[in-house]
Amino acid sequence: MNRRTVLGALAAAALSLPLAFSAAAQSWPTKPVKLINPFPAGGGTDVFARPLGAKLGANLGQTFIIENLGGAGGTIGAQTAAGAAPDGYTFFIGAIHHTIAESLYMKKTYKLEQAFEPITVLGYVPNVLVIHPKHPFKSVDDVVKYAKANPGKLNYGSAGSGASHHLAGELFKRLAGVDLVHVPYKGIGPMMTDLLGGVVDLAFDGLASSSAQIKAGKLIPLAVTSPQRSPLLPNVPTMAELGYKDFTMTTWYALWGIKGTPQPILDKMHAETVKVLNDADIKKIWEMAGAAPGGQPPKEFAAFISSEIAKWGKVVKDSNIRIDN
Repeated sequence: MNRRTVLGALAAAALSLPLAFSAAAQSWPTKPVKLINPFPAGGGTDVFARPLGAKLGANLGQTFIIENLGGAGGTIGAQTAAGAAPDGYTFFIGAIHHTIAESLYMKKTYKLEQAFEPITVLGYVPNVLVIHPKHPFKSVDDVVKYAKANPGKLNYGSAGSGASHHLAGELFKRLAGVDLVHVPYKGIGPMMTDLLGGVVDLAFDGLASSSAQIKAGKLIPLAVTSPQRSPLLPNVPTMAELGYKDFTMTTWYALWGIKGTPQPILDKMHAETVKVLNDADIKKIWEMAGAAPGGQPPKEFAAFISSEIAKWGKVVKDSNIRIDN
């Protein structure tokens, strides 16, 4: 075979690759798709992951399996997802916690922006400061007064060291000048169990996982951390309204592909996810969780990720938090 023939064959093969990927995307998925949720079942991520998976499965005619892999502030599940085959049959549902982890977990083996392909944000949810009803506190000021008079007597729970709930607590301690004891868990589900049982005194939880407990009177909301009040809790003030002007934190949940997944499949997953976010049933679920829907293009989401990594890196540094595992 002469050189011209070889070059011609290579050129033809190169031209056929986009067509092959496009055909694969049109038929995708042809088998069940795994959505790795790096937190235990019952947490805020599940509020969005499970309805998303159910709708994607109904629309695409395949099963979307939610696999919960909790631990280490969501980094164990993220690490597992990062090592998955980039064949379009594994995706990762992460959260704000994973942009925090970039500056916090010194020994994790992946980099968020290098291991994953950004698809879109699923929803934005305000955090809410909640307390167990056994306490007589009626306001954030009551909590602060008690904490100052009794340093180290109150504790707060989180989904794990480095989770947004943890940083919210550390930020509150610094801005209010109080001493609270941090109690980390392996996800919001276990933390919520202890909070409802009175083992944990308070938490800066995502409204998605706390709203049902608040409605049932099992938790008392004292403030939200979003810039504006939540429509679900119109009588609950923001932290900024209470004088903590630098205290804003919105928990968000998002979808990533595995780095190297064929672009046509990523494009199809984005389009199908946006379709789900515009579904009337999903909008109602999001609304009940106090969430604003995402759906932005991948490039916009990628820029947002970079800004969040920089933002929370500064908070981690200012709070002098470090996790070596």
